[in-house]
Amino acid sequence: MTDPRPNPMADRLRALLADDALIMMPCCFDALSAKLIQQAGFDLTFLSGFAASAARIGAPDVGLMSYGEVRDQARNVLEGIDIPMMVDGDTGYGNPMNVERTVEGFARAGCAGVMIEDQIAPKRCGHTAGKAVVDREEAYDRIRAAVAARGRADILIKARTDARRGHGLAEAITRAQMFAELGADIVFIEEPLSVDEMRTLCSEVDAPMVANMLEGGQTPILPPAQLADLGFAIAAYPLTCLSASMRAMTGALAALKSGEDPSGALMPFDELRRTVGFDDYYAAEARYKSAERPQQSPRKTP
Repeated sequence: MTDPRPNPMADRLRALLADDALIMMPCCFDALSAKLIQQAGFDLTFLSGFAASAARIGAPDVGLMSYGEVRDQARNVLEGIDIPMMVDGDTGYGNPMNVERTVEGFARAGCAGVMIEDQIAPKRCGHTAGKAVVDREEAYDRIRAAVAARGRADILIKARTDARRGHGLAEAITRAQMFAELGADIVFIEEPLSVDEMRTLCSEVDAPMVANMLEGGQTPILPPAQLADLGFAIAAYPLTCLSASMRAMTGALAALKSGEDPSGALMPFDELRRTVGFDDYYAAEARYKSAERPQQSPRKTP
């Protein structure tokens, strides 16, 4: 068997995990939000399915975005950043062969990792109504397929289970343990309901674990130091950037609608230009300007 197609971003994510320190992972939804995350000094981001669906199609995260749309969004984001990014691969968009194609496609796009979950299709956001999971064997087949695809194009597999809500913590842990045995690099049990449950899942699953810090969700929001003490490897903040930006925009629009001046809530224009990248662009433009050349006499035609 040949070695998988190399992926430098996957290697960088492995190096982060090897440090054994909690990785703070604010989640992005487009290239600009990812760029802001990088500029703020974070080493890892994740293309949130909830946030990307809201930003790209203005719709809830209920399986409406296709694989092609998510991959296109991921490619656009990756062009704007230099840090590793994982991506939400939902249920893999079909049967195990679809999962293989999904995983390999995201690897070839340059994603450091991809999340595959055990919900039925169409999936639901983990903290909203109406979600359900497939049976164990179908869930395991998805992870087997993801691991097989990783053998052709390198990427980390983040395996997620949503079994906690409908089937209890023990079932969620059983699935998570098998995900790790099957070769998942990172494991995510969605929606633990207490600190004790969070402690239990970290102690029972032998793999790097993700804590989902969804403000307003079912899981307790804990400070990073406590998450690290519990044993989590990654702290994900799936909607912090989206929620903050939506609140700021709706506030500014309300001010405009009422005839008020919204400028006090706005980023200064100089800072806006610098953050987007105009200063870097102008500096690069200046490097390529040709030096002044002496005027040359026009050639005489014979």
